[in-house]
Amino acid sequence: MTDKSNYRAADDKYEAQNDEKFDPSGDLNDSSYVRPGDSTVPVQKDSAPVEDPVQPPTSNSDAQLEQDEREAIDKGNIVKGRIRHAKPTGSYSEGPDEDQLPKEVASGADGTSSTRGL
Repeated sequence: MTDKSNYRAADDKYEAQNDEKFDPSGDLNDSSYVRPGDSTVPVQKDSAPVEDPVQPPTSNSDAQLEQDEREAIDKGNIVKGRIRHAKPTGSYSEGPDEDQLPKEVASGADGTSSTRGL
């Protein structure tokens, strides 16, 4: 026998001697889920109809989507055609593009390092 099988055999022997015997046969009635004063817990059958909020002809339609969007948009946040606190378009410039730079700078003939003074 290997060490692993010896260990398992010893473990099985210990459990047989020390573990509590449990016989699952018999009548088992567990009503611990029942609240005091209640005799039964109502259970819905699987075949019973369920309330479904989706109404097939109207719920998945463009009209319903438009209504949902109208309800979702808060008109109070729109000021003069733009969202409040948003910067007006065109107010930020990243600077000139490479083709807008002077020829000396674009070719690399004239370009000074910004770290020269450090």
